[in-house]
Amino acid sequence: MELKRVVVTGLGALTPIGNTKDEFWEGLIGGKSGAAPITYFDTEKFKTKFACELKNFQATDFLDRKEARKMDRFAQYAMVAADEAIADAKLDLNVVNKLRVGVIWGAGIGGLETFQDEVLNYAAGDGSPRFNPFFIPKMIADIAPANISIKHGFMGPNYTTVSACASSANAMFDALNSIRLGHCDVVVTGGSEAAVTIAGMGGFNAMHALSTRNESPETASRPFDGTRDGFVLGEGAGALVLEEYEHAKERGAKIYAEFVGGGLSSDAYHMTAPHPDGIGVMAVMRNCLENAGLKPEDVDHINTHGTATSLGDVAELKAISEVFGDHAKDININSTKSMTGHLLGAAGAVEAISVILAMEHGIVPPTINHIVADENIDPQLNLTLNKAQKRDVKIGMSNTFGFGGHNACVVFKRLD
Repeated sequence: MELKRVVVTGLGALTPIGNTKDEFWEGLIGGKSGAAPITYFDTEKFKTKFACELKNFQATDFLDRKEARKMDRFAQYAMVAADEAIADAKLDLNVVNKLRVGVIWGAGIGGLETFQDEVLNYAAGDGSPRFNPFFIPKMIADIAPANISIKHGFMGPNYTTVSACASSANAMFDALNSIRLGHCDVVVTGGSEAAVTIAGMGGFNAMHALSTRNESPETASRPFDGTRDGFVLGEGAGALVLEEYEHAKERGAKIYAEFVGGGLSSDAYHMTAPHPDGIGVMAVMRNCLENAGLKPEDVDHINTHGTATSLGDVAELKAISEVFGDHAKDININSTKSMTGHLLGAAGAVEAISVILAMEHGIVPPTINHIVADENIDPQLNLTLNKAQKRDVKIGMSNTFGFGGHNACVVFKRLD
């Protein structure tokens, strides 16, 4: 069968460097760091005392107070970003066939804070099983798309993909295929995460995964830098409205880009470490290019997974050099995690939005905080270091990889 074309008609972003897509973009091109000392809880006894929290965000500015209390922060973030994307797409909810509008979301963890708080409350009590009646629905990862569909009446496919930090990229690929195959006209997709919690910080610290640069949080997320010492935990959400091309054209929608393909793979190697030779990463990029019908030399820009871990950064860049060959040095490569931190299950969506906005504006955001070169990284690669670079981006790609060896890659094409 002939696959339908899929385009992006709406964007929404709630991030540590901006609470809307426009603020997010301004933060990106300005090289803004979202890292700062944690305000949510006392970090005195923690090895890492900072993260990329949202700034000046109150859920009740967007949601009814009673409704907000029924949601974990990750679900609140999802609602806010999705509402922005739906408004940005100018979808007429009185006209669109809601039976053919889906919501496919990504979350690596879900309601971590809700689970943590309920357990702490139980442990501090007398042993009586007094739990919040909303404990389970607040915690489950699939509640975010459920809440979005309930609010807007969308009755198409509705679920959450869980593949650690690749979750929202997985969700986007599923959404792409739902429209390609004719199951939906529109899908609201993306991801959200709210893991800046006692349990989240404690757990990642126990793994020695986080930077401990407490004396300078704003420079702690240092992808590709020779002195990097781990990732910086972030939080937030990214949402995209995907639409069948003819459906979008018929209603006169603004089209940001065409979503031309995606790829998935597994490292099949280790619980948390990437394959040192980047075999799974090479496979996912090749799968993505094949799925999109593209050649390596077509790609202008790659937003890498780039978490600022010693193993991961090197493996990914080696894989890019292998897949793209001589063309690799002509690609604007970056890592926006240097500014947002690592948004876990929301990373794929937020970073895809960065790629799409780079196409729209002709500017590639920088990889900030780079001072010391890593001798294991090819110096010929253009890592877009420290300052945004003007670039006519016609085709852009985004990589996201998750614990367990889950790899996802998505690619977009500008429609002139």
